[in-house]
Amino acid sequence: MRIGLITADPGHQLLADTAELLSPRHEVVALDPGGHGAGARAPADPSEDPADPGELADVYLLKARTPRALALARSLERRGAPVVNSAAATALCQDRTAMADVALRAGLPFAPTRTVASLAGLTAERLPHPVVVKSRHSRRHDLVARVDDAARLRALSADWADEPVVVQDFTPNDGWDHKLWVIAGRVFAALRRSELAAGGRGPSLPLALDALPPGWLDPVRHVGSVFSLEVYGVDLIDAGGGAPLIVDINAFPGVRGQAGAPEALAALALRTAERGGLTAPRP
Repeated sequence: MRIGLITADPGHQLLADTAELLSPRHEVVALDPGGHGAGARAPADPSEDPADPGELADVYLLKARTPRALALARSLERRGAPVVNSAAATALCQDRTAMADVALRAGLPFAPTRTVASLAGLTAERLPHPVVVKSRHSRRHDLVARVDDAARLRALSADWADEPVVVQDFTPNDGWDHKLWVIAGRVFAALRRSELAAGGRGPSLPLALDALPPGWLDPVRHVGSVFSLEVYGVDLIDAGGGAPLIVDINAFPGVRGQAGAPEALAALALRTAERGGLTAPRP
């Protein structure tokens, strides 16, 4: 079989390890959505169809989440190729407003979220309690910050005044994110300091699934069906008394250093190729 990797970084640990497992019997090709390496090149205007990547693979793994990568994935889907995760499901996780709306309507324990057109617009509001402000559109090096007062908000506005943002009430917690990753229903877990915590995030620490509070795996698994995702990550905090609160959902996260993750991804790729695609994504 032919497996395509839509990524600008085919040397990423998860992808490289997966390719190593597949390559003895299958062809693995990398498609750089930015056009800086082997494979297809997406257009300068992401709304246009990207260049023809040539012979279709039996399945594509969509690791990149840029507009160019999504344009390439949509083009491949239109030609009948299965893509994991679909372009639609991946794009949904890039818009934190849409993500929160879908999660809350599905009954997931997601942080209540409101949207503000720009961070500058938020400076006119009176904040009665600490909030978390995030870029509406998730991307590398986006805005994620705790705001306790007007002075902090003004300081952020110096660099982010025009940034569309979402706002969530800050939930007191122990400062640790429970990072859970799912590949075709198999769950992996780790602990990492919150990016809101003082002193930096530090490395991820091992976390056994049986060390999670009771019931936490149920909403994590439910995320997959709600968002039509096969490979995804869920960040949770303990909102008190062992109650889980989802603070972020990511399509196709890194899942570095998790024993069994490359094997699970390789098996998913082959199963998807064999059956000719995934269930059609939800609108």
